[in-house]
Amino acid sequence: MAPYDSDSSGGEEEEEYTETNVLLGYASQDPDDDTISRLGGRPEWLDPSSPPSAALARCKVCKDMMVLILQLNGGLPDQFPGHERRLYVFACRKKTCRRKDGNIRVLRAVRIAPGSKVVAAKKEEKKSAPAAKPEPKPISTNLGETLFGAKPIGSSMGSANPFATGSSSAAALSNPFASSANPFSKPAPAAEFKPADSKPEEEEEATTKEKIEEAAKADPPEPAEPWPAEKDMPAPYPVSYLPDPEYETLDPRPAPVPQAVQMDMDDPSSSAAGGGGGKEDKDVFESSMDADFQKFADRLAQNPEQVIRYEFRGQPLLYSKTDAVGQNLSTGRSMSRCGNCGGARVFEVQMTPHAIAELEAEELGLEGMDWGTVIVGVCDADCQARGVGEGEVGYVEEWAGVQWEELTMRR
Repeated sequence: MAPYDSDSSGGEEEEEYTETNVLLGYASQDPDDDTISRLGGRPEWLDPSSPPSAALARCKVCKDMMVLILQLNGGLPDQFPGHERRLYVFACRKKTCRRKDGNIRVLRAVRIAPGSKVVAAKKEEKKSAPAAKPEPKPISTNLGETLFGAKPIGSSMGSANPFATGSSSAAALSNPFASSANPFSKPAPAAEFKPADSKPEEEEEATTKEKIEEAAKADPPEPAEPWPAEKDMPAPYPVSYLPDPEYETLDPRPAPVPQAVQMDMDDPSSSAAGGGGGKEDKDVFESSMDADFQKFADRLAQNPEQVIRYEFRGQPLLYSKTDAVGQNLSTGRSMSRCGNCGGARVFEVQMTPHAIAELEAEELGLEGMDWGTVIVGVCDADCQARGVGEGEVGYVEEWAGVQWEELTMRR
């Protein structure tokens, strides 16, 4: 959080807001220029003549067709040039399926323009290629300096040092997601040389196949089936568009410390025994759950009408750290690997509780969706479905991490 910046002339505190890398989406009835990104409605496929298999949008609990709750235009030209992407999040409308694994599912649609893989490969090769080794300047032949260490040999090269911190690299600057790649690293001494720990190509291919097989065993593909006609689908949620996302800004003022959340516990045995234990047995402070939820609630309260939070390869805002999803993500354990290519998955977008209010604005009952957040993890390589060629649309199921509303919050 940015500190206060006092205004000496007026005597009033001038606030500096902190801007994060998270893009926030807000629901609107006005589509503006983007009619693709939206809550509710019917899915709009990249190619209307090539919808996905209906099996990918069936509830894993009741096997009925689910309805769309989020459709997102996910084009990332900097990361995946030539890739046309969309994300679809589906949910089962049956009350009996709520809070059960598989009642919310995610699809990623991708169409790769012909030749894009070649362009991307050349771009990656150019990015990772070492810079040309600079020509060394003549070394001083001053014998006294050389023998007695007045100056180390080569110190006259100054800024010619390729590892100097002041050197700049277009490759490094153009790739904010680069890890420890050094654009000034020395080229390999010989073309046939390979480090001792590098794997042969055959072994790398075998490893990739093993990852794919393991992922397929964990989540085997379902047989393809035609997408049903609209009359055979459950009623959709009303449409709300997501135009003009904005970067999240946070108020530097610290949130007020909330009063400890207390819950009355009915314990017949204690009351029968004359109230043994007193206030300690009656008022229970749910410290761990409340602390995590309060952080979540405080962050959303800064921009209360947000319905999605987007940051490709970023970090999700956890509703809780005590459930299975929260425990995995908060302890550094990653999402399950891509079931299509076996690669790693990364965070892309999550839905917030205000999205439920928008989706269920026309619902009469109060017993609607009760998740705290839906976290979407996608293939880091944006892989294409197996058997789909360039210029064609493929669909891959991705990871949905659902954190359910704590039931104790309703008491």
